[in-house]
Amino acid sequence: MENVTERIGKALQNKFSDAIIKQELIVDFPTFTVKKEEILNVLTFLYDYEDYKFQFMTSLCGVHFPDNAKEEEFCVVYQLHDMVQNQRIRIKVYTSESDIKVPSVTSLFKTANWLERETYDFYGIQFTGHPNLTKILNMEDQPYFPMRKQYQVEDETREDKNDAMFGR
Repeated sequence: MENVTERIGKALQNKFSDAIIKQELIVDFPTFTVKKEEILNVLTFLYDYEDYKFQFMTSLCGVHFPDNAKEEEFCVVYQLHDMVQNQRIRIKVYTSESDIKVPSVTSLFKTANWLERETYDFYGIQFTGHPNLTKILNMEDQPYFPMRKQYQVEDETREDKNDAMFGR
C-alpha cells in the first residue's frame, strides 16, 4: 500500500511532470519542491485534488539561504492542511536574489494576503499579482529587509557585554 507522499507525488508527477523538482518525507511531513512559475497551478490542483482537499493554508513563510546556489538563495514555504482527513503537506519554491519574484496565491487562499505581505516585508520577496504588496509590520521607509542573513547577529563594537556570560 502506498503512503500519502507517494500517492500525492504520483498525482503531481502525472499532472505537472517536470515542474516537480523534488519530493521527500520530512518527519512525517510530505514535502514537494516545485518550480516557482507553476506554484499557483500546483496549489490549485492540491486544493481540488480528489483524494485530499488541501483547502486550508496553515502558513506561508520566507527563508534566506545565502550559501545556496545563486538560483536558490530564497525559498517560500507553503503549508497546507486537509481538515477532513487531517493531512498536512509542505510545498517549497526557490528563487534568486536577482529575480526575487514568486506568483501570488491570494486568488486561491485569502490567508495568503497577510502572509505574502509579511514575507515581502521581512525578506523582500515580491509576490506578482498580489492586490496590495506593501509593508505590513516594518516602517514603509525602512531601506532593508531585516530577516535576511546578510546582517551580523551581534554588534561587535559593544563593550558592555561579557562573553563569559554567554558560554564563550
